[in-house]
Amino acid sequence: MALLKVLVVEDSPTMRQLIAFALRPLKECEIVEAVDGLDGLKKLSQQQFNIALIDINMPLMDGLKLIRLMKEDPRNRQTPVVIISTEGSDTVKEKAQALGVNAYITKPIKAAFVLQTVRSLIAASPPAAGRPAI
Repeated sequence: MALLKVLVVEDSPTMRQLIAFALRPLKECEIVEAVDGLDGLKKLSQQQFNIALIDINMPLMDGLKLIRLMKEDPRNRQTPVVIISTEGSDTVKEKAQALGVNAYITKPIKAAFVLQTVRSLIAASPPAAGRPAI
């Protein structure tokens, strides 16, 4: 099985740990953490990911701006994106949907639901150039 690369962009160390814990059952999984949107953008420019889990409210660059920039980049355009955020308003969800977000999870998270969401998106996502098939 090929290595699954997951980008987690979240400013809270506790939330990053919870998300990593939720994804532990995934075999052959490498989780790369970014502490804010700017750090996430840097990591996206350095390597390819099978999926990205992104918070909205972060310092330096918020998650919606990161997703917009990500979707403008041909290398990352097809990467599935899951938002994990305290922001649950319809307006924010509509903005996220317009940017091409694949799933939206409102905090507090349930580990089983995060895992189920990631598994289903990975299974439905065709392998892109530079990304391993899973």
